[in-house]
Amino acid sequence: MAGDAADQTRRGKYADRLDPELWAYIDKVNSWYPPEIVAAPIAEQRAVYNRMCAAFHHGRPAGVSAGDGLVVTQAHAIPVRHYRMANRIATAIVVYYHGGGFVLGDLNSHDDICAEICAGTGFEVISADNRLAPEHLHPAAFDDALAVFEWVAATSALPIVLCGESAGGTLAAAVAQATRHHERHAVGQVLIYPGLGGDESGRSYIEHAEAPLLTLADIEFYRRVRSAPGQVLDDPTFSPLRDRDFSGLPPTVIVTAECDPLSSDGEAYRNRILAAGGQAWWREEKRLVHSFLRARMTVPRAAEAFARIISDIARLGAGDGALISPLVGEMAGRPEGGAKDRDLSDS
Repeated sequence: MAGDAADQTRRGKYADRLDPELWAYIDKVNSWYPPEIVAAPIAEQRAVYNRMCAAFHHGRPAGVSAGDGLVVTQAHAIPVRHYRMANRIATAIVVYYHGGGFVLGDLNSHDDICAEICAGTGFEVISADNRLAPEHLHPAAFDDALAVFEWVAATSALPIVLCGESAGGTLAAAVAQATRHHERHAVGQVLIYPGLGGDESGRSYIEHAEAPLLTLADIEFYRRVRSAPGQVLDDPTFSPLRDRDFSGLPPTVIVTAECDPLSSDGEAYRNRILAAGGQAWWREEKRLVHSFLRARMTVPRAAEAFARIISDIARLGAGDGALISPLVGEMAGRPEGGAKDRDLSDS
């Protein structure tokens, strides 16, 4: 009983807001990667993060093959991993940008997630291993993300869906905005709990400033560590919400976690695209936290959210114009109803 009381105190207002299975996941992550490690040397952070990712890796689904390659630019080569389904002809290709706060992550850290997207959609998937801060400050990661998109556009005739998680969602949005007039522009983008440089006086930034697994202080740390000297926050390749023009973007699905300071960014981005006459759909997954994709094997809510994300990618890649309706776009994530009670497959 004493342990239960201690847990209640430590977990604060989230003690009853999150399911026990999710708390087990959070505790497991923190046992590998406790919050205080952000003060450790970057090399140590990466080593611990990589070991944690390996511990959570669930293997690739049967039938998925993967091969590594390089996208060669004038300055350097960018590692990529190409996933395909055996005995199945892909009808689209996903360009995936991994999370890790622009400091952590590589082709292995999100390998099983990319493989499951490949298996779930039948699409090819290209995972990009962009350069990391602080060795490589902005715009290095964006330049790499853009170069991988341009390579895919030049070497594949398949429709392109951009997808990214956390920092990777930032990169996907920035690439979508930079390439909206490209003759091979993306047919859709799926942003998973992205950081888009939104107003930190917004709803979720205040309500969930101390949320499990990502706090406002963490966000500020990762923003500082990737900033070049004199970094201008209004640069849309750094903060996509700071763009002044949201027209011409591909159909967009933004998926956020309810208990995540970044959730308001998804709502704001959806609103900007709708106001510019585009199609966008924001879904706030209830009773989940940042990084919930890694919990998909043990947390039912996370598994259901990931299944919806795979459906989102599949629908966008198929060019399904019925994906988003104005009603869903207006209602998504609001307390009075709408997206929180609906699956995209029903729209």
